[in-house]
Amino acid sequence: MKKRNTIAKQSVLEVLEESNSPMTQDMLESKIKSSGRDLPDRSTIYRVLNSFCEDGMAHRIVSDKGTAYYALCGSCENNNHIHDHIHFQCLSCNNIECLDEQTSISLPNKYVIKEANLWVKGYCPACG
Repeated sequence: MKKRNTIAKQSVLEVLEESNSPMTQDMLESKIKSSGRDLPDRSTIYRVLNSFCEDGMAHRIVSDKGTAYYALCGSCENNNHIHDHIHFQCLSCNNIECLDEQTSISLPNKYVIKEANLWVKGYCPACG
């Protein structure tokens, strides 16, 4: 079944496209509200974000404090989703970035990695 393109989906998508870093649901709501767009309710935004993740348009990043951040899948091609990249948080400006460099993790024999969430804290080039 084909999914409809609603005003809520379009608003969330536009804000994610304009952002250069992953955003929480609260950050998205604030940005939508300040842009003058119609503000969907919290549950609608949550459903839109989950739909984007299920459809492979976005990925969810969970911080060490349990906060969920969302970012569009810019480097995923042909439904081949690679999300085992580093998520970097600057301790000074608090900006969060998805770093493009692929990582490699080795585990003991018989362990199989399906997904990795790599969260690194430090100082970005602007603050370092």
